[in-house]
Amino acid sequence: MSLLDRLPDPSAWERFYAYKTSLACPKDFAKELRTFIDEQAYLSVCESIRAGEAFPLPRKAVISKQYSQKKRTVYIYPRRENIVLKLLTYLLLRNYDHIFSRGLYSFRPGRSAKDAVRMLQRKLRGRRWYAYKADISDYFNSLPVDRFLPVLKEAVGEDEALYAFLSRLLAEPRVRDGRDVIEEQKGIMAGTPLASFYANLYLKDLDAHFAATDIPYARYSDDIILFTETREEAEAQAAYVRGFLAEKGLRINPKKETFFSPDDGWIFLGVCSRGGVTDIAPVSLQKMKAKMRRKTRALKRWQERNGLEEEKAAKAFIRVFNRKLFESPGDNELSWSHWFFPVIDTAESLQIIDRYAQDCLRYLLSGKRTKARFNVRYEDLKRLGYRSLVHEFYKREEEKQ
Repeated sequence: MSLLDRLPDPSAWERFYAYKTSLACPKDFAKELRTFIDEQAYLSVCESIRAGEAFPLPRKAVISKQYSQKKRTVYIYPRRENIVLKLLTYLLLRNYDHIFSRGLYSFRPGRSAKDAVRMLQRKLRGRRWYAYKADISDYFNSLPVDRFLPVLKEAVGEDEALYAFLSRLLAEPRVRDGRDVIEEQKGIMAGTPLASFYANLYLKDLDAHFAATDIPYARYSDDIILFTETREEAEAQAAYVRGFLAEKGLRINPKKETFFSPDDGWIFLGVCSRGGVTDIAPVSLQKMKAKMRRKTRALKRWQERNGLEEEKAAKAFIRVFNRKLFESPGDNELSWSHWFFPVIDTAESLQIIDRYAQDCLRYLLSGKRTKARFNVRYEDLKRLGYRSLVHEFYKREEEKQ
């Protein structure tokens, strides 16, 4: 029986729905998925796949990276096909999880980025380590498909129908770009559901190499970190990683390749650990402040251009950042509280973001950046729906006790 044969199974969809809604799942996506399942909208897509019909081409889009003005290219399949591919990815990640090594933490059932950080905190506690961190440049879209297909065949080749379908999607060179259909090298297509499984699979031998050593190591998709007892050993392991990736047709982003000394601590997946204290990494902090600054300027222009009351702009700011900080900004995208709260043990960076958000709101409400902005009281902000990160963090800590 092929894994594809499970796609029309209502029980598979119910398990998928239960899994998605057990996470920090946006309410609108949960509602959309529920309707999609109840209407059995997946059946026509499943029948098309079973019959070997041509799959719709993905659409190319250029979007801003999270908390940044930098752009990245993603690919998006039509809605129905995309949701069916989400289920297929869910099944793939569970059916083939046994082939992955313990140092891999991305997109795995029962594992998460938080588990990677906790593992490192536990293993590194009380010892002085050197660290090497690498980020693969444009991993998803630069991954060479011709080199990946044999890896995919080795992993899933016994399921001939599955391999035929997946390889057909990967080998398709065409994408929709606006109204045009173009051909381009698109790798494993960032933004598509299956890319998460592919990203895990392509470097599984690197993970297995370090799993066979005593070197603390973690990989989350395109982010890699490892720890050694000396700087010389860290450099030797870095050379191994570079060589391995080069053989795979990949390269490291030189701007994100870093060595850490024991006094530096280490930074991984947006958190910084130094001297036994784990906080939000400075770069994550600066990205959030930059996003708040840009949104404040945009909302001020919007308010003035339309002759609106100041409170409308302030409420819009609060809605946007309550969603990013406390709720779920999008499917498979964690808010700050869901990601950072379980792994940090200080509120220092949260206090900085709180003060910055309050300053942005006081400016939106008063129109002033002078001391006169403090005429807007904290109680006024709370009345509009403002929520403090520090307050929510300590509230969560109290609930854990």
